[in-house]
Amino acid sequence: MREVILSMFVSVDGYVENATGQQDWNIDVFDDEMERHVEEQLDAADTLLLGRRTYELFAQAWPAETGRVADKMNGIAKVVFSRTLQSAAWRNTRIAAGDVAEEIAGLKRLPGRNLLIYGSAALARDLMRRGLIDEYLLWVHPVVLGEGRHLFEDFKDRVDLKLAGTRVFDTGVCILRYRPA
Repeated sequence: MREVILSMFVSVDGYVENATGQQDWNIDVFDDEMERHVEEQLDAADTLLLGRRTYELFAQAWPAETGRVADKMNGIAKVVFSRTLQSAAWRNTRIAAGDVAEEIAGLKRLPGRNLLIYGSAALARDLMRRGLIDEYLLWVHPVVLGEGRHLFEDFKDRVDLKLAGTRVFDTGVCILRYRPA
C-alpha cells in the first residue's frame, strides 16, 4: 500500500517559516547533495499532496524552472487540498475539496508509489491529527528562528514517533526520519 510521506524543512526550534512567513533561511544551505536526495524522494513518489498556499507558491515558481528536480516537480501528479481554490493551471494538478481523510484513503488504495507532502504545514498538521502520516522526514536546518510558524502550531495531541533513520549533509542539515510508534 502507498504511504503518505511528509518532507518538511524545519529550524532547530521547529519553525517552518520565519516571522514574516518566509523560508529564506533554508535556501542558503541547499546544495547538490540535498538536491539529489530530493530527486530520490520524488522518484519514490508519484503524487504530490499540497495545501492551497504551498500550491500557489509552487505553481508560480516551478513551471519556470529547468533541471531534473523541476522536470519531476512539473511532471508529477499533484493533489491540492482546498475549499477555496477554483482552478489549478499547473500541469497534472487536481483540486480535492472534499473530506481529507476520505481522499487520502482513496489515494492510498490506488496502485502506485508514495504520496509526498512538501511544505503545506496546515495540511500536514491536519493529517498528523488524523493519524494519516506514515513517515516524517524532518529536514532540520542549523538555524534557530525564535518565532514564526511552528510545524506543531496549536497541536495539543501527543504523537509517539519511532526514529527510523537519520541523514546528515555536509551543510549541517540533518534529516530525522520518524514513523508512528
